[in-house]
Amino acid sequence: MTAKATTNNSIGTARTPGATRAGAGEYFFELARIDPIMGGPEYSSVYGACVEGDRIMVALMRMPAGTGSEPHSHPNEQWVYVLEGTMESMVDGRHQLVKPGSLVYIPANTIHFAKATPESDVMFFTAKDTSYGLHGIKADK
Repeated sequence: MTAKATTNNSIGTARTPGATRAGAGEYFFELARIDPIMGGPEYSSVYGACVEGDRIMVALMRMPAGTGSEPHSHPNEQWVYVLEGTMESMVDGRHQLVKPGSLVYIPANTIHFAKATPESDVMFFTAKDTSYGLHGIKADK
């Protein structure tokens, strides 16, 4: 079964506009076939498929080479697992060059950003709790 983007179904509405909401009896999703959404339209170039359940949301995102996000935060914690490419990441003032196979933890309400190196796109899998949507809040300068 492949899910198309839906915002309403028998168990609720997606918190993130355009995200696919898992419904009763829906257990399998082909992320490559789900309509992509922007990961942070106000502050980021990342895009990909997002599926929300009752307590966890997951997304498979692409960050085009040489682009990324501006500093931002969100009220929910986040995990980022890099599948392809290399990105510069900053979490709470700590910088790291993050390569495939690396996992980044971002606590709730913590300023962070990521930028793909110029050589290639970055593909990453991310998970957040559903206390808030996928999109964050751009940090004040």
